[in-house]
Amino acid sequence: MRTIHYITSHGIGQPWVANELRVVGGAGVPFKLHAMRHLRQMCFDSEWAQRMNAAANVLYAPPLWGLVVSQLLGPVRFRGRYFAALLNALIANRENRRARVAALFHFFVAVHWAQQLHREETAHIHSQWAYSSGTIGMYAAWLLDVPFSFTGHATDLFRDRVALKDKIRRAEFIICISTFHRDFYLEHGARPEQLRIVYCGIDVDQFSLPEASRKRSDGVIRIRSSGRLVEKKGFRYLIDACKVLAERGVALECVIGGSGPLDQQLRKQARELGLSDRVTITGEALKQEKIPEFMHGGDVYCLPCVWASDNDVDGLPQMLMEAMACGLPAISTRLVGIPDLILHEETGLLVEPNNAEALADAILRLGRDCELAERLARAGRQRVLEKFDISNCLEPLIAEFRAKLGQPAVSAGMNELPHSAPTEVGA
Repeated sequence: MRTIHYITSHGIGQPWVANELRVVGGAGVPFKLHAMRHLRQMCFDSEWAQRMNAAANVLYAPPLWGLVVSQLLGPVRFRGRYFAALLNALIANRENRRARVAALFHFFVAVHWAQQLHREETAHIHSQWAYSSGTIGMYAAWLLDVPFSFTGHATDLFRDRVALKDKIRRAEFIICISTFHRDFYLEHGARPEQLRIVYCGIDVDQFSLPEASRKRSDGVIRIRSSGRLVEKKGFRYLIDACKVLAERGVALECVIGGSGPLDQQLRKQARELGLSDRVTITGEALKQEKIPEFMHGGDVYCLPCVWASDNDVDGLPQMLMEAMACGLPAISTRLVGIPDLILHEETGLLVEPNNAEALADAILRLGRDCELAERLARAGRQRVLEKFDISNCLEPLIAEFRAKLGQPAVSAGMNELPHSAPTEVGA
């Protein structure tokens, strides 16, 4: 059976990857999931996710003897394509020395993987992420002489970029997760006809409105935020904003849901600012099934993303979509793809990054102006339903996959998100 081979860094380590594959499989597209490494942490408790994770083919760590044998067989099996791809890995322009070494190593892994796929009817290889898994996907597709595509996000396009211009040049199509990304690829040599805007949407049915009104009479502004505790999320500015609000005499409660390397640093910041009784850091990643309960406890959702000092940044945070789908008015920053989701003063509020004062002003505004908060919450949820419902927003990607498989096109709106995992090819 002709199959789409889909490669990621950690399988379904990100919720949008799991949901994307659930929709793809539910649309009747046969796929096989490949992961560079075993999953570190599940984002779901659901049985379908457990089955999808168990079915993934994990590439690392390949046995040394297997890598050596693959290289010896490579020229015989792949002929001139082997030498062309190897030459590219050795001498093509690269971003830096690290990228050169990484590309060469991933070429060897790609040869080993391509040997495994050689006997299968591979219709297309798609990489989720444009760095390591994208390099392996690009070279494997080159060796097998099949089309290649990728989805880029943030870290893979900026901090850890590897052979990006080669990937753009060789990709049959590129998935852009926002208009920012489309413009970015154009600036780096992409052809307009290569580009498809496909938002990393959410399963909106899993994010319901609260059963009761959030209106409270105690005057406390309840702030919710969430995500991995890393610099690019901007949590330090949220804590600073809470200090600004406290100094203005505003009663508040801020809960940051998540875990990560900055856990102790953020706790220390809150403690030193005298906010230990007002700012809570859970220290635990939110499971997808628990997100509505977390959001329903708040009045405002705030994710003040920044461009990190190591050049990492968020592309278009899914947590913002999830909060808005749960009926919370959202505040974030004018950065990368976020303005595609939050239209300032229409579906939420945007402030400039790294600005705690502006953040505090926006929080206070929504906390005091109930009519504005309700209007933005309604419009924000509607924006998610119309543009970021994963059962609809993936149609351009599914159409591309169907074309590669020779399947007939299906009219818009016919891809519904199944509530159990599709069976993967070879699972």
